[in-house]
Amino acid sequence: MLNRTKSTLPSILTWRQFNSRKIRAGFATTSVERDPSSRDPFGPNTKVLESFKEEFEIGSKLITLETGKIARFANGAVVLGMEDTKVLSTVASSKGDAIKDFLPLTVDYQEKHFAQGVIPNTYMRREGAPKERELLCGRLIDRPIRPLFPVGFYHEVQVTSSVLSSDGKQDPDVMAANATSAALMLSDIPWGGPIGVIRIGRICGQFIVNPSMDELSLSDLNLVYACTRDKTLMIDVQAREITEKDLEAAFRLAHPEAIKYLDPQIRLAAKAGKQKKEYKLSMVSEQTMEKVRNLAKEPIQAIFSDPSYGKFERGEALEKIGQDVKQVLEEECDEEGLKGLSKTVDTVRKEVVRRRILAEGIRLDGRQLDEVRPLFCEAGYLPVLHGSALFSRGDTQVLCTITLGAPGEAQRLESLVGPPTKRFMLHYSFPPFCINEVGKRGGLNRREVGHGTLAEKALLGVLPPEDDFPYTVRINSEVMASDGSTSMATVCGGSMALMDAGIPLKEHVAGLSVGLVSEVDTITGEMKDYRILTDILGLEDHLGDMDFKIAGTRNGITAIQLDIKPAGIPLDIICECLEPALKGRLQILDHMEREINEPRAQHGRYSPRLVTLKYSNDVLRHLIGPLGVLKRKIEEETGARMSVSDGTLTVIAKNQQVMEKVQEKIDFIVGREIEVGGIYKGIVTSIKEYGAFVEFNGGQQGLLHISELSHEPVLRVSDVVSVGQQLSLTCIGQDVRGNIKLSLKATLPMPRSHEDDLVTESATPVLNASEPVVDDTSNSTPVEDRQEKQTSSKTNSLSTSAAFLIRSASECDEKEKDVVQDHGDLKNKEATSVAPISAKNLKLGMIVTAKVHQIRARGLVLDLGGGIRGMYRFEDDNEREFEVGEMLQVKCSSFSSKGVPVMTLAED
Repeated sequence: MLNRTKSTLPSILTWRQFNSRKIRAGFATTSVERDPSSRDPFGPNTKVLESFKEEFEIGSKLITLETGKIARFANGAVVLGMEDTKVLSTVASSKGDAIKDFLPLTVDYQEKHFAQGVIPNTYMRREGAPKERELLCGRLIDRPIRPLFPVGFYHEVQVTSSVLSSDGKQDPDVMAANATSAALMLSDIPWGGPIGVIRIGRICGQFIVNPSMDELSLSDLNLVYACTRDKTLMIDVQAREITEKDLEAAFRLAHPEAIKYLDPQIRLAAKAGKQKKEYKLSMVSEQTMEKVRNLAKEPIQAIFSDPSYGKFERGEALEKIGQDVKQVLEEECDEEGLKGLSKTVDTVRKEVVRRRILAEGIRLDGRQLDEVRPLFCEAGYLPVLHGSALFSRGDTQVLCTITLGAPGEAQRLESLVGPPTKRFMLHYSFPPFCINEVGKRGGLNRREVGHGTLAEKALLGVLPPEDDFPYTVRINSEVMASDGSTSMATVCGGSMALMDAGIPLKEHVAGLSVGLVSEVDTITGEMKDYRILTDILGLEDHLGDMDFKIAGTRNGITAIQLDIKPAGIPLDIICECLEPALKGRLQILDHMEREINEPRAQHGRYSPRLVTLKYSNDVLRHLIGPLGVLKRKIEEETGARMSVSDGTLTVIAKNQQVMEKVQEKIDFIVGREIEVGGIYKGIVTSIKEYGAFVEFNGGQQGLLHISELSHEPVLRVSDVVSVGQQLSLTCIGQDVRGNIKLSLKATLPMPRSHEDDLVTESATPVLNASEPVVDDTSNSTPVEDRQEKQTSSKTNSLSTSAAFLIRSASECDEKEKDVVQDHGDLKNKEATSVAPISAKNLKLGMIVTAKVHQIRARGLVLDLGGGIRGMYRFEDDNEREFEVGEMLQVKCSSFSSKGVPVMTLAED
């Protein structure tokens, strides 16, 4: 029996006695004199409900603890306020005797949209199932309060924390944890609190207590620290490669700041707390314990002394010992021993393992205390995927895969604080087969969400910035086999998989779990002896005192999660664990770097591609179509993903082939800037005697004249093309009315009989600066495969093609008969023309003799005669030497934005 009473604590409700039989309840802290003749219903005969409040300051923030106003029927209820953010925490306990052999503690954290004056954006306009953040905050509250319940207290306890109002400046999670501690102190539930929970940030090397959300966005440290007055209970860290020395300094600062929460809770409990109730503890008598110990101790020692046992072989042997003890107790009809058999056998196992580690320094599998299990790493295990890795440490094995997506595929968050989206996601799965069990796969699991978020924090600190890396990334971690530290194995496997996907990480990240076995004085509660274990097994986690998960790079720590089983561990021991964790982490990093030490160059057929295109909003609306019909159609036909933001279209495809297919469809719908020399795909819409009209580039019309159908004379247009036929055409210019002229023969190979006729109407394709280009060879990562922003200066746009000699549509109609006859003569005339060169008669493909006027760093200035200057750009592999005054045979290939002829060497 446990009887914790506080006779000095008054009841939370104080009622004043009045003579009137009519009763109204109101909230007030003091009585008020009122005129009996007034009609005010709150007269002198009114019962008044009192509330109690404590105010104090931590980290320049005023904090209030208040009870008695709301939720007065709960066993304990406290509203904690910080500025305009208020959180309510309530606790309740089941009545009657406990019928379980464990503590059924449930912690529910809720963020409802009314706290910020918003209606939920769901179909039912109600909050749905708990979100990931709510599950994580519930775990954050659960971890520090659970160890402080008395041993043998197995009554069901439920904690409910709700955000009543949020100004968006403070994260309510730490506030909810402190409010829960105060509510447990007010209740009649036996509990060894209070506790204090604090958040520490760091900006420019300066630590900040209780940082705001804006400050956290600039901080390289997010530390949540929970403790009692002299011991640490829980640590949660997300950092950007903070050193062990700096992290220890943050711990030393956090502890005295956290205990500032304790005295206000004690004062509030003295004013309004309930007397601690007598609860029946489920304890096994010492006589029964000694009987089971005598039966099971020696067989258990024999199993744990043999390091050849594997996980399941050891488990089967221990199960057989339990069955043997059960058979003896059944023969003796020992009902008490049978009722608590599983607990007593587990206690004996714990005693044997702990004594062996403390006395001999030998672990279950025969390793030394600071020894890491054998490692196996393999990057690129699944070559079809964007990235993958297999990581094994001992019997623990994890398979990590990478999937890259467009920015629009980022996860949308609906929390009260923090960013609205998340572009990096790590999803951790723990299927039943990994521990050889049978089970069902359900929805969100608190443990899976917690382990996945820890690994996500560890890797987030080494990702490249969003400007350099626009992808949305999803890591899927599948636990293939579990024997301890699967979350830290996920960190190692995830880091290798990211590099296998070609993502430029700053450093590799590795993690491992550090354990603790201690011996405590039963009278004073002081720790007499302890051993720190590096890279603990699953059974060492279960039978030990601590699971201290630490992940980081060679430069520092990126994530920490500390869970303990006793009622606190001295901070000095916590800090001592950082050094063996670093040594073990460096061993793991050595193995990972031998397997893959830099991002892979992605040129394979499975490597993803991403381009960003700039369009006006009107064009984007045309591309998306009504209700997104066109966008969805393109995605379904190609398998690519498209996301649209203000003036930007982002396309991500599985490979280069899919990307080209998507770009074709986009160009056909919205088009791109028409440029001379650009190649476009179009469909013949109608046929005339003088040519065909073609629809291309997002619905634009162009004329394919009969003279541009083939290198050979064509008598009838219908002999070459037909209505509905799809063609690849080259834009050769524009007439004075703005009609676009297209050429089919410019895309066809030159007949052999015309090989020497290079002076004819050559339509050399010009690189289209606005066309999306994905370079597979210039860089080693798919991140670089983005389209540069389109600029207004175009080398060969139609707006600067005034120097071209182009016939109008009317001229084509009048001379269509003469064109076929004179076509060959026109070519020969142009080839042999020696008339003076001018801007009017210089055309594409014309070969002229030019003199080198100047030699510059990137090319030549040429004198074409007639006062005309041209330019020749050096090629990348140019090795020829030129001299001023040298005569060259050059061909006009294009014109610059200022109308300057761009020439190439004719002999090329």
